[in-house]
Amino acid sequence: MSHHHHKDFRIDSPDFGELNKKIDRRNFLNKTSLGLGTLALGSLFGFDKLNSKPQASSGVISDEEMQQQILASIPHFAPKAKRVVYMFMSGGPSQFETFDYKPKLVDMMGQDLPESVRGGQRLTGMSASQSSLPLAPSFTGFNKYGESQTWVSDLLPHTAQIVDELCIVKSVYTEHINHDPAITFFQTGHQLPGRPSIGSWMSYGLGSDNENLPSFIVLVSKNGGKDQPLYSRLWGNGFLPTEHQGVQFRAGKDPVLFLNNPEGYDGKDREEMLGYLKKLNNFQNEAINDPEVDARIAQYEMAFRMQTSVPEVMDTAGESDETFEMYGPDSRDSGSYAANCLLARKLLEKDVKFIQLYHQGWDHHGGLPNGITQQCKNTDQATAAFIKDLKQRGLLEDTLVIWGGEFGRTAYSQGKLTKTNYGRDHHPRCFTMWMAGAGVKKGFTYGETDDFSYNITKDPVHVHDFHATLMKLTGMDHERLTFKSQGRRFRLTDVHGKIVNDILS
Repeated sequence: MSHHHHKDFRIDSPDFGELNKKIDRRNFLNKTSLGLGTLALGSLFGFDKLNSKPQASSGVISDEEMQQQILASIPHFAPKAKRVVYMFMSGGPSQFETFDYKPKLVDMMGQDLPESVRGGQRLTGMSASQSSLPLAPSFTGFNKYGESQTWVSDLLPHTAQIVDELCIVKSVYTEHINHDPAITFFQTGHQLPGRPSIGSWMSYGLGSDNENLPSFIVLVSKNGGKDQPLYSRLWGNGFLPTEHQGVQFRAGKDPVLFLNNPEGYDGKDREEMLGYLKKLNNFQNEAINDPEVDARIAQYEMAFRMQTSVPEVMDTAGESDETFEMYGPDSRDSGSYAANCLLARKLLEKDVKFIQLYHQGWDHHGGLPNGITQQCKNTDQATAAFIKDLKQRGLLEDTLVIWGGEFGRTAYSQGKLTKTNYGRDHHPRCFTMWMAGAGVKKGFTYGETDDFSYNITKDPVHVHDFHATLMKLTGMDHERLTFKSQGRRFRLTDVHGKIVNDILS
């Protein structure tokens, strides 16, 4: 399309200005004699800013000003972590075959879980139908590693080598016994969909240090088992402005969907089209004063810049052979967990604030020995390499790395139990996560569970406590970072959450 064709439609032409005046909603609503009906209509459509001049004289401040004040007060603490990488092991990894060593179960194999331990606790529908709950020891051995002499399973030989960097928490617990509410709770602080995800809160509170990439990026492994679905709402922005939602980067020629120009479309055209789109959006913004229009403008502009920045960051050709060897053979296979770990390191170097890696396939109700061996094989080396890589590049001291799933597994076998084959059901009462890097103690284990890893015996850490602690590490007070939506203030930790000071360095 040649340039002069656009002349008739110029947004700054007098005809357009006249049209603008004619359909200015505020003028329309203010000049009609509908009185209260107008206000009702206005609130129905969300145009409660009909005459939105802040009434400073009466001491009332608008929600926008309140939000600006809340953001201006950050950081509340000196931030230890500038960036966060959250490796989410979706499905619920078993603590028995990873970090929570329970040797007493060996002699008790096949015996029923003692009633005194279970204490009438809720079971899933899957276990409730079993006539007995036969105790299952781990099929794999454990050894002590590092100066910290920490027990680690034989399935995690690479993680065992970096155990002196880890802060292992064995006493995490949640209320939710089924995947969807449990994972939604971990990712958003609430079991029902619709709240902003952790990464969105981080992006909103901390802003961005790189204008060419989103501040919250999501990577989903292609080589995780597909036992439990993941939904994009897990990295959604909820009621926060749209630019804070997680952006998923994928393997292949379209790492970010709809980012590339359509076939046969050159960049010059695109730039011009976006210029006009921006004018139209600004025009709409003046008419209805909707902050989401600003968010949309920001997203279009970001997308335009990402056309250059994304191919560059996705290209790992410049990495050394030593790096690929450290992350393992899968790291050359774009979209695998190992390749995503390597990509996450590159994104951190570009100052992306929050990176979430999801690896599915940890839901082992049956065939656990085979299943978890494969999962560890796909993730162990790259996870450890990631910590080593950050450390040698000086990034670990101001990056927080988190590893864990949505709940743990039961001490008893779900279904048939043999020495070489068994399964474990969901167990929300206690499970293990770890953190490494900025602001947490190294080579440190926190929290204890009983001989059956069924109940917590010392230092429980609830999901809300985990969120509160994570926010503290990034310089935010979980009670002060709020967002008003539908007439009330919300925060990531709802009305709960205690900072776990004992794990902070």
